[in-house]
Amino acid sequence: MSTQTMSHKSGRSKKLEEKAAKRAAKTGAFTAATANKHELYQLSVQNVEAEIDFVDETFQEIRGRDAVTLREDFCGTGNTSAEWVRRRASNRAIGLDIDQPTIDWGLQTHVLELDEDAQSRISLLNRNVLEPGDATGMDIVLAMNFSYWLFKTREELCNYFKAVRASLGEDGVFFLDHYGGSEAMTETRESKKIDDGPGRKFTYVWEQKSYNPITNDMECRIHFKFPDKTRMNDAFVYHWRLWSLVEIRELLSEAGFSEVHVYWEGEDDEGEGSGEYERTLEGEADPAFINYIVAYD
Repeated sequence: MSTQTMSHKSGRSKKLEEKAAKRAAKTGAFTAATANKHELYQLSVQNVEAEIDFVDETFQEIRGRDAVTLREDFCGTGNTSAEWVRRRASNRAIGLDIDQPTIDWGLQTHVLELDEDAQSRISLLNRNVLEPGDATGMDIVLAMNFSYWLFKTREELCNYFKAVRASLGEDGVFFLDHYGGSEAMTETRESKKIDDGPGRKFTYVWEQKSYNPITNDMECRIHFKFPDKTRMNDAFVYHWRLWSLVEIRELLSEAGFSEVHVYWEGEDDEGEGSGEYERTLEGEADPAFINYIVAYD
């Protein structure tokens, strides 16, 4: 095929995609031109209801009371914080993040959707998690979606854990999630179709673009594809260190936490994840797993 022919076909294909995108935009359907990446992320990745269920119930089991104050580190849009203040009229939440545009979207999308009382009980702050300021004395601190993996050295991560411990109240509890298994150390791409109703369909693509087994540095990306053939490439890009459970548990202990526990997901009758997490010292050698870590004094 000649270069001229290839160029002609490429141009024709681009025009067809542009027309399809315009049609989708008129009907309100998801397309790269109209969809917001934060909304797509929430539909693809987050389940704040289940996350808060686990955090709320586990704190109550450990401390024998309901938690009141929660700090969401690396909060992004504050979706989890908003879910927390919806749970009980006594609940208060603070979210910390260093990206102001993301916080602004969360304020418009999540905080302003709350009733007036709930809005008074939530704050999303542009603040470094290593310098939380007055966001201390918390019942709960969260570090979810592997966000703390941006700390790539033992010293950096230990310093963060120390900052969290200093931010907790007398009987506060620190919750983290973790991703592991042999597949975490591969360069791969996985897709998942998302259907949130008429016109709200898209494909979520998780790409582990690079992994260095010498340093455990990894680069991960999230892309979105739409029915009209448009794409949102590199919607999110992460430069992380892949931390093992052993390393995290050791560093939490070094930071001063006297109790560090792993909660592992159980299986249903078909061998799939049940969504229920139990404390254990023995996990399955699954190729890919997500679990919680809970630390306190």
